Amino acid sequence: MISEQEFAELKTELSVKAKNGLDFIAAATVVWAAIAIVWTLPYSAAQKGFITFFVGTATLPLAWLLSKALRTTWSLPHNPLQPLGLWLNFAQLFYFPFLIFMFSRYPQHFIMTYGIITGAHFFPYAWFYNARPYAVMAGVIPVGSLVLGLRTPAESLYLIPVFVTGSLLVLGGLLFFSYRQNSKAYRPAQALQLQ
Repeated sequence: MISEQEFAELKTELSVKAKNGLDFIAAATVVWAAIAIVWTLPYSAAQKGFITFFVGTATLPLAWLLSKALRTTWSLPHNPLQPLGLWLNFAQLFYFPFLIFMFSRYPQHFIMTYGIITGAHFFPYAWFYNARPYAVMAGVIPVGSLVLGLRTPAESLYLIPVFVTGSLLVLGGLLFFSYRQNSKAYRPAQALQLQ
């Protein structure tokens, strides 16, 4: 049986070694900026939604590249919590049938739905990385996307991905500060292990 302190140390290790998932947030920021550009194009909402699906697939390979630049760790075989991060990331794929439904029936609401799903899937990461900014943005991004989706005219729907991009930039900054705080807590744990 693992103690509460050991469990907290495992979570702190994940936060520090993965830098709170900053590589994924940075990749998502770039992808959502590209999506914002797509939604300024003179195409129908359905065509822009179709392009958005393909642009969104760049997130994982871009996160992998950014993990090299940011020196984040994706695999910690000794940490039993580490596989949960991958499961949480793939969990959003189960929302995709709803996204496909919106794309096929209500393409003008597709980008709003995509923004809501993107933001909402952050919530469990607040616990996983011990980083409250994930919980905050899990509320801000979906609500902001919904409000913009309900109030924005069709020709200005690009404002939704612009909003998501800006929110991801803020989230990235907050996560960096959270990482710095968690790394201070992690160093004493490392020192204890060395003794």
